[in-house]
Amino acid sequence: MDPLDPKPFLVGITGGIGAGKSTVSKVFEVLSVPVYDADSRARWLMENHDSIISELKSAFGEEAYEGNRLNAEFFRQKAFNDSDRRKELNQIVHPRVGEDFKTWVRSNHRSPYLVKEAALMIESGSYKELDLLIGVFAPKDERKKRIMKRDPFRDGEQIDKIMEVQLAEEEMRNYCQLQIENNGKEAVLEEILNFDVSLRDHLSQK
Repeated sequence: MDPLDPKPFLVGITGGIGAGKSTVSKVFEVLSVPVYDADSRARWLMENHDSIISELKSAFGEEAYEGNRLNAEFFRQKAFNDSDRRKELNQIVHPRVGEDFKTWVRSNHRSPYLVKEAALMIESGSYKELDLLIGVFAPKDERKKRIMKRDPFRDGEQIDKIMEVQLAEEEMRNYCQLQIENNGKEAVLEEILNFDVSLRDHLSQK
């Protein structure tokens, strides 16, 4: 018998930097829904996956690492200032994250549904493997305030550059079946709770 029969329902969470993806994901975790943080796993794989480390050093040089640690500042400079280098980085890392996610799904397949959080889910095309996509949105000024509070090492110019390379909000909305406005005014928690109840009820009837 196929270990993924029945396959768990796969829900994606995406949004621009500072929109509040992690906040939404934490609510699902409180509801005992397994959550795969693709960005955190990518960082882990870049420091622990021998093939990735070898390919990144070959492509970017030994300075890509400081001992066994990823040189994050080096990649920030390389990836966000050169679209070709950013594409090269993604081509090395994204397929391995996809493989890692499939392994994770297999190990959590008994859950009615699973959540995957990722910033570049639409750009990478990985959203196509999911059953439903949630987009988290917030005004640009609010996002910048959150990022500068969370990441004091970033300045406004750096944040603007990151936002520029991410998919425009208007286009992102076209891919999202559920859109959460995380602007401090909407009842985000209630919306997620209602979604959870509705989805569990729907899945139990299948």
